[in-house]
Amino acid sequence: MKRITVLMGGVSAEREISLNSGRAVAAALASRGFDVIPFDVTSEQFELPAGTDVVFIALHGTFGEDGQVQAFLDKTGVPYTGSDAASSRDAFDKIISKHCFERHGVNTPRYEVLRQGQPRTLPLPVVVKPPRQGSSIGLAKVMREEEWAGAVELAAQYDRDILVECFIPGRELTVGVVGDQVLPIVEIRAPQGHYDYKAKYTKGATEYLCPAPIDPDATRACQELAWKTFTALRARGLGRVDIRLTDDGVPYVLELNSIPGFTETSLLPKAARAAGIEFAELCEKIARLAIASRA
Repeated sequence: MKRITVLMGGVSAEREISLNSGRAVAAALASRGFDVIPFDVTSEQFELPAGTDVVFIALHGTFGEDGQVQAFLDKTGVPYTGSDAASSRDAFDKIISKHCFERHGVNTPRYEVLRQGQPRTLPLPVVVKPPRQGSSIGLAKVMREEEWAGAVELAAQYDRDILVECFIPGRELTVGVVGDQVLPIVEIRAPQGHYDYKAKYTKGATEYLCPAPIDPDATRACQELAWKTFTALRARGLGRVDIRLTDDGVPYVLELNSIPGFTETSLLPKAARAAGIEFAELCEKIARLAIASRA
């Protein structure tokens, strides 16, 4: 493994976030001595640079996490980081993920899938989200009935289907996985307990604690549930499982991010650092896992 092409940018609503991830990954891999080609994906039709030994996918959102770029890369025969096309698609589509969680006994909030104009049957509070977006784009928490119409309208801008979940009060946690290693838990303390797009990407708005200050039993339960989620979705290489933990210690899985944010201050790298894995080492490890998955 000498030449690594880092795919970044992309055509989704998360393009700028992806560029940040890709630049950080490219710099980290170059610091480890690899020949790195940062590649800005501006179209779904592109050619890999000649001599690419492995592709590091730092694309977020559609044509990144949804299995499309993975299916494209499968045709080239070049190894790539993260999950395969089918697993990526299932993890990205939160409705398919919910069905998978139900089949495998992964505890997840009650939900329903609606179209705009259809009545809700779940009681408030709920979380409304487009099922095929990342970075909390189009997500809204509905605490009062008068907030419902606006939340549905927002989600409908991004998808014809609308996922409505019962809101689980408690702590916001995320659990990273690299290879077969479950990382220390990160607790997310967002303003007013609402971890939306603004809270994620406004510097200093949200506090992150790693390892999360929760008791050993809850820690073990969340890590075991994260691994169960990872295997249920047939993920590989890396992933990050978002969890809500109730005050009485019951964890609920919200989703698995198959290509989480990848700057040095992103959540998966924070967790890896708590496990003794620095950012550049983490990037190399993930690239090597891509080679190993094809062995």
